[in-house]
Amino acid sequence: MCTDFVRFRVIVTGLVQGVGFRYFVQERAVSLGVTGWVRNLRDGRVEAEIEGDSDLVNMLIDAMREGPTFSHVESVQAFPLSGGRHHSDFRIAPNGQ
Repeated sequence: MCTDFVRFRVIVTGLVQGVGFRYFVQERAVSLGVTGWVRNLRDGRVEAEIEGDSDLVNMLIDAMREGPTFSHVESVQAFPLSGGRHHSDFRIAPNGQ
């Protein structure tokens, strides 16, 4: 397993609200040991900030591409972020703009 630390801002589009998507992401993140947050955006997208071991973060991004049973993911965009560790756990954050 790789030990490179990475951080990403992730934007997910499609049918990703009202289908348990945030809870799905939180559950996967916790099981992988990835930290950060996930939230709904007003325009129907989901946004996340995730950080951790690069292999584990990539596994979470892959899981986000699949989504939970009743979701339909159209796209997942991951934007690298600079800096060190910002989070100690993974949480569902309040809705954003």
